[in-house]
This record gives sequence, structure tokens and C-alpha cells, in this order.
Amino acid sequence: METTRLPAGPDALDADWLTGALRESGALPAGRVTEIAITPVGNGLVADSFRLTLAYEGAAQDAPASIVGKFPARDAVSRQSGSAHRLYLREVSFYRSLAASLAIFTPHAYFAEIDPATDDFVLLMEDLGPARQGDQLHGCTLADAKTAMAEAAAMHAPRWADPTLLHLDWLVPSPDLAQQVETALPAITGMFKARYEGVLEPEFVDLVDRLPAALARQRGDTSSPVTVQHGDYRLDNILFDVQGGRRPMATLDWQTVTLGPAVQDVAYFLSAALDPHERRQHETELVRFYHGELIRRGVQGFSWEDCWRDYRRYSLHGILMGVFSALSVERTERGDALFLKMTRGACAQALDHQSFAFWEG
Repeated sequence: METTRLPAGPDALDADWLTGALRESGALPAGRVTEIAITPVGNGLVADSFRLTLAYEGAAQDAPASIVGKFPARDAVSRQSGSAHRLYLREVSFYRSLAASLAIFTPHAYFAEIDPATDDFVLLMEDLGPARQGDQLHGCTLADAKTAMAEAAAMHAPRWADPTLLHLDWLVPSPDLAQQVETALPAITGMFKARYEGVLEPEFVDLVDRLPAALARQRGDTSSPVTVQHGDYRLDNILFDVQGGRRPMATLDWQTVTLGPAVQDVAYFLSAALDPHERRQHETELVRFYHGELIRRGVQGFSWEDCWRDYRRYSLHGILMGVFSALSVERTERGDALFLKMTRGACAQALDHQSFAFWEG
């Protein structure tokens, strides 16, 4: 199917196009789609997702009754952010060429295409419902956090320090893009502080001020092994008890997938999923469990001391994601609550572990 025929959004879908896409994937060897009912799902910030409930003529009984379709964000600010940071390209490429090599559970992609001229893209994925949607604002139980640690190891271990990942241009962080973010970050932190003046605690504002210089020093660091990193590993991008409990968890939204130090995903998840008091009580046992899962899956030469050091020093990513995301997508009431919670959680974590000291002085 040619990318020039990609529908520009869910409203442009028709039964004939969807029949062709599912037939090409092997999901619909006979028959055709006759009706599509479209309902929004999820809390995506730079892309829009919909459940497509399908009716068929002449299809086998195991043809998917529903699938999930993902498209560029309708909001112009969010869409521009998705294009500028190659988020759409990354997610399509992940499903096309990387997902099958990892042990983490993700939805099967029936169709994944992007038009490089327009950044229009379409992802048609397995519907994992019924499932329990993770909720960033409400947090999660310790049992859910432990499940997320096991799945993080399943993501990181299979391609640990794999040199062939360096040949995936879409996965390797772009030096030009990193430089653009680094250049823009002081202005972004200034706008973030102005937006939330009088709301964010002074000790956290201080860390936001220090963030650009610390991240500039961190960018060239090569002291930790790298692997496939989700980049936005948090509850809003996770489903639990998928397909009625068939699997404990599925990870979605691979737009920020990149090559980087594994434990950054772990620090980011725990800073945002657990309130600071609960995190302080349980983070050591959770990170130890994660490290044990890495070793069980075959990772060598990465001691507990290495893991704990990386956990302590890579918490800055959570602050970056809270600050940068707030200024990169459409502003909403839920978005304000979400980004403040993310920023507060990561700042508290960084203070607890003196994370800035690793990158200053």
C-alpha cells in the first residue's frame, strides 16, 4: 500500500482502505470491512488514538472485531512537536523493525506507515482491551510498579550494549536535534517557571534553573551501557491486565524510543508513578528487583552498584520531560496537573539522590 494513499486522520478512513490495510497484514485473508465505528481512546499528547470497531462481509470468525488506530495530533502545536522531534517516525519505525526483537509486551501492529513528505502516519494495532489503563495522576500500587520493573528489564536486556543498534538512524539520538533542544532549553525553562509561578515549590524551581547546564554536561556521557530506551516510560503509556488478564502489562506510545542508558527509564517511571514518600520506602527493593531481572535475562558486567549509581544520576530526565512537554503540546487542565506532578516527583527524586552533583562541578 503506497504511503501517498495514507488517510490524513480517522475521518478520512474508509472501508475499502481499511480492507486493503488488513489484507496486506494477513489479518483479513478473506472478506471485506463494511462498517467502521470510531471512538477516541487513551490520553495521547502528540498523537490521537481511536478504537475502530469493525463489521465485515465474508470474513473469517477470527477477524479482529476491533483495532486501535493512531494518527498525528489534530492540535497544530502538538502535531508540530511530533514532527519536529521525529516522534511519528520513531514509533512507526519501532513497530516495523525493532519491536519483535524485544521481550517487552506491546500490541501487534497490523499496519505501520508514514509519509516522509507530510509526516502523515497511520498505525493500526491490536486492541488489547479489556484492560486497566494506567493513570499518571492517580499513581499505581507497588504490585503494578513491580510488574513495570519486570517489563522494563524485558525491554532493556535483549539488545543490551548491542552495537547493531547504532546503524538505526531513526533510533540514534540526532546531534543536531539534541543541540536544538539544548539551545532552546533555557528559554523553555523560563516559560515553564512563568506559567507555574507561585505554584511550583522554590526548591524545585531552583532545580529547573539548573537543568539546562546539567543536561549539557550529561549529553556527552558514555560511561553507562546503552540499549533500547522507551524514553517516556510512565503510567499513561501502560495498560495492565490486558485482554482480560491474558498478559499482566502492555507498553504503548513508542514515539520517544531511543538509544540510551537503561536505568533512566526506571528512574523516570518510579519518580512519576509513586508519591515521594512511597518511592523512598520502596525504590531500593524495586530497583534491586529490576537489576535481578536484567541478570536473569542474560545481562553481564552490570553490577548492582552500577545500576544504583545510574538510578541516582539519571533522574534529571524526569524533570526534563515535565518541563519540556508542558511547553510542547496543547495546554489543558489535565496537562497542567500531569506536568506539575511529573516535575515535582522527579525533582524530589533528584534532591533525595543528589543527582545534580553527578553533573555539576
